Amino acid sequence: MTTRQQLLCGVCIAAALLAATGSAFAAERIDPANDRPEADLSAQPRVGKASFYAALFGGRKMADGTPMDLAGDNAASRTLPLGTRARVTNLKTGQSAIVTIRDRGPYVHGRIVDLSPATAQQIGITPQMGLAMVEVAPIRVPLPNGSARFGDSSRMAAAARPTRAE
Repeated sequence: MTTRQQLLCGVCIAAALLAATGSAFAAERIDPANDRPEADLSAQPRVGKASFYAALFGGRKMADGTPMDLAGDNAASRTLPLGTRARVTNLKTGQSAIVTIRDRGPYVHGRIVDLSPATAQQIGITPQMGLAMVEVAPIRVPLPNGSARFGDSSRMAAAARPTRAE
């Protein structure tokens, strides 16, 4: 076998391995073109995995048109409306941060929010961990009619609750 044939054979094997690995990975990913989840306007907390943006996304335009700020409070959700403010709490560390939903994603099954690297660090998600179980508790959810729904963790919701006579 010539060197050229060996090289070609190696490239074919590498391509086959990459295709096999890619297809297994693709089964885990969500196709945004074909998967349009219903907007979550309930303002109810959700629990799931959080990941964070890679540095290469810094400066890219997010779904709301603003540039991705790696040090900002921006986050991505597939179901919460853009502009939603939410408290994200790392269930292992108890650390939390307030985020603004400005982008769509994550597009991997089982993940409910993508965070900026700064926010991930603030709640104790390290690059070595990559993922963490979190609770996403909406504070203020913008509604299609221009009003807003306030979640249980907001001051507005607490102020609107009737008080009990002691």
